[in-house]
Amino acid sequence: MNPLSGLYGSVAGLRNALFDRGVLSSRRLTQPVISVGNLTAGGAGKTPFVIALGQLLKSRGIPFDVLSRGYGRKTRRVLVVEVEGKAADFGDEPLLIARRLGVPVVVGESRYAAGLVAERKFDSQLHILDDGFQHRALVRDFDIVLMTEHDFADTLLPLGRLREPLLSLARADAIVLPAGLQIDHRAFSQKPIWRVERKLVVADAPSAPIVFCGIARPEQFFLQVRGVGIEPVAEIEFRDHHAYDGNDVERLLAMSRKLGASGFLTTEKDSINLESSSLQSELRPLAVAMLSVVLDHPADMVDTILTTIAERRARS
Repeated sequence: MNPLSGLYGSVAGLRNALFDRGVLSSRRLTQPVISVGNLTAGGAGKTPFVIALGQLLKSRGIPFDVLSRGYGRKTRRVLVVEVEGKAADFGDEPLLIARRLGVPVVVGESRYAAGLVAERKFDSQLHILDDGFQHRALVRDFDIVLMTEHDFADTLLPLGRLREPLLSLARADAIVLPAGLQIDHRAFSQKPIWRVERKLVVADAPSAPIVFCGIARPEQFFLQVRGVGIEPVAEIEFRDHHAYDGNDVERLLAMSRKLGASGFLTTEKDSINLESSSLQSELRPLAVAMLSVVLDHPADMVDTILTTIAERRARS
């Protein structure tokens, strides 16, 4: 193991041990918390899963809110996301969740403080904690961890992308895997294994676009684009949560002129970041790809979550 990765793993292990032993404390909100997280630094599809889970809760008439750090925002303190706001104020993913679900989304460095605001302002019966697996300062009632096909062979930061070793999956209540991915289930024999399939939907895509994105796993997006029959003339990567500026747009336009592209294609998250910079109108035509997940046996998933929460709350 790389010495830096070994040091990172030691620090992460010590932190978890301190939480496990009660040296570092976790605080509990009045209403139950469902955490959706992963082991890696992005790219597992947490945001589409949060949206899919939220849609299932809405279909059952269960009022809920979403708590998020608001990564990439330039503001501080606890804020309730405004759907007409900007990514710089709330973060691109919280803004996307708020727009897609139409429920309260509250951002804050302390998700406990964000939850207190949510409980004071709204009548939620549940909180969904976005990207919460490592945020152990907040007690959760059900822990969902999303894994990709890359994670099982990955290494710890900074050499790899893992924020915690695979052994940390012992804390999870359910593990979400891509449909068709085969793993050794013996390590997780006592845990539900849920399956999801990612779907990319692109309306009115240009025939030969420049495809660009600023997400954690850009190569995965490019493969999905080709998988729906779109052949890009170029594929451009930006840093995850990239805040676009005029130089970026001019670079894309210059490349379009040089290659004779028929337009542009990007992700929903990137569209929000472009919108925040008021530069989106300069890239025309611009198609936005929407990523969603199809859950296997979704009713059973929700039943498992709600039953487990009820049983744990009854014992506490």
